[in-house]
Amino acid sequence: MDAGMEKFGYRSVEEAIENGAAPIPFSTDKTTDIQCIIDVMDHLLSCEAAWHKGYPLAQTVFSCIYLLRLERTSSHALLHSYCRMIRTTCNSVLSVVSDARTHEEEDLFIMAFGLPLKGEGDKKCLSMLSAVEETIARQLRACKNPTKKKVLGDMEPLQSNPDLEEGYCKALLSRIRFRKYYYHVLMCMRKAQGRGLELARKHIASCLAELASIYGSSEFLMANAHGIRQAVIEDRTTASGCQPIGFHTGLDNVAPTPPRAIKIISWKKALEYFEKLLQDLDIICSFRLDPLLEDVLQFVVQFQKSQPDLVARAHLQLLLVQDGKLYGRDPLSDVISRAALSQVIKDQSFQKNEFIIQLGQLVINLLKILCTNAAWQRRKLGKILQDWGATAAQLQLSSKREVDNVLNIRVEEEESMKLSKHLLCWTEEQTYWIAGRFLMLGFELELYSPSEYCMVYWYLYIVMFKLLEKAQLRIVQTNDSSKKKGKKKRDPLKDGAKEIQYPSHILLLQCYINLSEGLAMMLAALSNENSNFEKPSIFNTEQERFIQHFELLQKAHVPEGVSYIMFKDLMNHVNFSTIMRYNYFGAAQLIARDLKGRFSGDPEKMSELRRVEQVAEHNKIALNVICQAGIKDPSLKVSFEFTHHACFAIAVVKRS
Repeated sequence: MDAGMEKFGYRSVEEAIENGAAPIPFSTDKTTDIQCIIDVMDHLLSCEAAWHKGYPLAQTVFSCIYLLRLERTSSHALLHSYCRMIRTTCNSVLSVVSDARTHEEEDLFIMAFGLPLKGEGDKKCLSMLSAVEETIARQLRACKNPTKKKVLGDMEPLQSNPDLEEGYCKALLSRIRFRKYYYHVLMCMRKAQGRGLELARKHIASCLAELASIYGSSEFLMANAHGIRQAVIEDRTTASGCQPIGFHTGLDNVAPTPPRAIKIISWKKALEYFEKLLQDLDIICSFRLDPLLEDVLQFVVQFQKSQPDLVARAHLQLLLVQDGKLYGRDPLSDVISRAALSQVIKDQSFQKNEFIIQLGQLVINLLKILCTNAAWQRRKLGKILQDWGATAAQLQLSSKREVDNVLNIRVEEEESMKLSKHLLCWTEEQTYWIAGRFLMLGFELELYSPSEYCMVYWYLYIVMFKLLEKAQLRIVQTNDSSKKKGKKKRDPLKDGAKEIQYPSHILLLQCYINLSEGLAMMLAALSNENSNFEKPSIFNTEQERFIQHFELLQKAHVPEGVSYIMFKDLMNHVNFSTIMRYNYFGAAQLIARDLKGRFSGDPEKMSELRRVEQVAEHNKIALNVICQAGIKDPSLKVSFEFTHHACFAIAVVKRS
């Protein structure tokens, strides 16, 4: 903060304008004038990317004097229309992030500090920019075909050098069209119930094509630049490498923004940022708006693996949750009944059930949390575990009360008891899913030290095992309900054969359970039999670290009865002969191979299976090497790396 306190240069926008810091036109020479406006466009793009990354709006986009005094640019159609479009798109992005309330991650993002983000005529910015685009496009056509120039009449060239006209026209058009298509993307994605997603994808494709053209114009612009070159070419914020006219980051007193020392993102990195943003938005637009909550959760988790930035995550959240409904169209009561009961119940009493209303709010909160960045997501997931746990406890109490009165129940009460059982099972399943996500995010955020891997994998194994139990129980409950509704008699042998065919996600979960248990056992055996493996911490005890990592899970009683004493009692007697007998990694490998046929049409799942296979294969080989070499050999060094999977480590065995 202190670095930004030093004031330099102009003290106000008016003083900067009086001293010629933002001239209009830029130069008496037309070629220089066009070059300068392209530099302004490029630097504004870099400023916009820096704002998206968390720097204040006042010190990035609104460091442009032309934006602060937009009325001065009215005589310059190209600059005026472009600046209006910049202001409109910034206002739209700020609105998206504000509505999604994801700005908690970076409070400065939505703080406008009284800057002129809206103005009269902004609604016409698209038509104004389109008119300028058409003029430049006509000039480009005239350049390419000299015979057409006679037909176009007395149209003036953009600049004074005929040999450079085509290059400058292309450079301008690519920048104008990118801005226009980007505006369309933002507008389409804000349409209710995802109605504009298909059209948004077409505009995203156009945006990406224009970004490629913008990048391609760099060589031409650098070769013909007429201006002061920026000191470090890698940090240049314009395609030409020249310093832009009309910017001053020291004008902090225009708005009450905290003085911070900032560095604008380079032009090349800004292009890369917008390319990544558009690709992330395209992934969101390609989602088929599945009403199944399980598929929605899987999509969001998979999407987060690409580490999308704030703007993309805000768009995803607004798509998922609108007016208290999924996608703004599916009531949460329908979503929950479809997830918990495998059918949609339209009964008014069901929709007004206190537990359904409570669970609906929990689902909305869960979806919003999953759209935050990884650090915030983990912290908030740990906190909402208590809410899910409390709801499960209430459902359990309600179900128990109904069972106690089972002799005096009526038909309606019997249905209510069944509903409570189904909802309880589903709520507990979601609670364990959240706990599993909480633990896995710890690996992605690198919160665990190697000496803590054993307890984390052990806890993850128990959570996933409980999740598997609840998922299987829900499947059994659903099958029982469907059997009772069916009038035809069934063959028990055929039913038994069907029940063996578990869903693919259940088998994949079993893979993770085998890997977690195998890694926990391997680490425990290394700790028990190799004194050189684990270095004790000098700062806190193992029990203190256990409490530190699992305190939120323990408060929510997820799972019930798990403690540090239980962990030590189980792990103290583990040895390598036991691990070799159970063959955890071999079992995971076999399941992963069998699942490949089921996921053949899903490239993401196939990629995950390959990673699981590699982890299982490497750890199986490492176990054999350790056992053959002798674990007590002092020259044997074993370490763990996350080479193939973000959450499941592989053992690396070396001799010192």
